[in-house]
Amino acid sequence: MVHIISKRDGPRREDVAAKGFIRENRATIDRLANHLTGGRWQEIRNPVSTPQPEPSGKLWFTPPSRPSEPAPYVRISLNGRVVVADEASGRQLLFIGAIRGSGSTRHFAMATKENGFFDPIEEEAGLALGELDGVLIPTSEIEDQLKQEISARLGLATPGEEAG
Repeated sequence: MVHIISKRDGPRREDVAAKGFIRENRATIDRLANHLTGGRWQEIRNPVSTPQPEPSGKLWFTPPSRPSEPAPYVRISLNGRVVVADEASGRQLLFIGAIRGSGSTRHFAMATKENGFFDPIEEEAGLALGELDGVLIPTSEIEDQLKQEISARLGLATPGEEAG
């Protein structure tokens, strides 16, 4: 262990002089700092206290405007996935299948193990949609008709009409 022994205690003469200079010219220094920072210096030194919300004890955030019941509809995405999604959140509720092929050979493949899908469609929905497996879809009009047919068979409201 090393002890430094100095002839004098306390601050150095230069430090005392610098602190005195700053203290005497504080108003000028603040004015220049405010000018150079566009008023930000004063905001930092004298923050305006805004009332902070009291913690409610909740650990999880839930969006306040989320509807409690989903509004399902049939959606065919750009990559050909056919799903039932929630209209409000856009989240997938049920995977139905995919549109495979290209051009005039496009067809609907229902999500079954026979069609190579890892997670098959629920049995109840599979029975309702069984006849649509393999239907040719050469045009976008037929694709729209497929969406309407799936919606009708699953008992979903098509966009623009209410479920009854």
